Amino acid sequence: MQSWNGLERSARRTGVAVDVEAIRRCEPAKDLPFALTKLGHVVLNCSNLERSVRFYTEILGCRISDVYGDDMMRGGMVFMRFNEDHHGIALVGSMDAPSPNIELNHLAFEVASLDEVVHARNHLRTHGVAIDFEGRRRAGVQIAVEFRDPDGHRLEIYWGLDRVKADGYIRPANEWKGARTLRDAIADPVKGQNTTLKDSSILDEEPPTAVRPSGGKSRF
Repeated sequence: MQSWNGLERSARRTGVAVDVEAIRRCEPAKDLPFALTKLGHVVLNCSNLERSVRFYTEILGCRISDVYGDDMMRGGMVFMRFNEDHHGIALVGSMDAPSPNIELNHLAFEVASLDEVVHARNHLRTHGVAIDFEGRRRAGVQIAVEFRDPDGHRLEIYWGLDRVKADGYIRPANEWKGARTLRDAIADPVKGQNTTLKDSSILDEEPPTAVRPSGGKSRF
């Protein structure tokens, strides 16, 4: 196996084509003495802590577990939860400008039903949050709505992500069905994905005619 330093040097190269097969051959070490069980939490820097906390609580439904003042963390820090874990996301008020999204492409939150994805899209529209994408992604085939927080961090709410079980079977690419609207994703499900809504009328909710501007790329 190539040393980590060698991999790091390779990663610094520019203009190198992606070797798909070489990447597919990467596997965990057989003698790894631990096992990751879940992605525990994400901490994001933000430029206006109160504004961002309002977005994650009032718009996304997170609850505050703990708060650090400036005396404990420069810019303050807020720990928020959306399940029994003390925090799944935290915010630090240390940025001077919106996020350039260089190192973090996006982070995603799972919901329990497809109806909730549609409700989330409608809810975001009602609160003036611009939608970057809605529909079905290809690999993983989740149905999702994508948007941004007040600092421009890309966020996703999704349902229906494929599960990879002990046999290691992964859906082949010829079964992917990318869709660029929720309506199209629901009308043309992939194999094994039940896209029947409990309330089909939620798809027809009209977005408001105006959205609020904001300091970041999101319109909250």
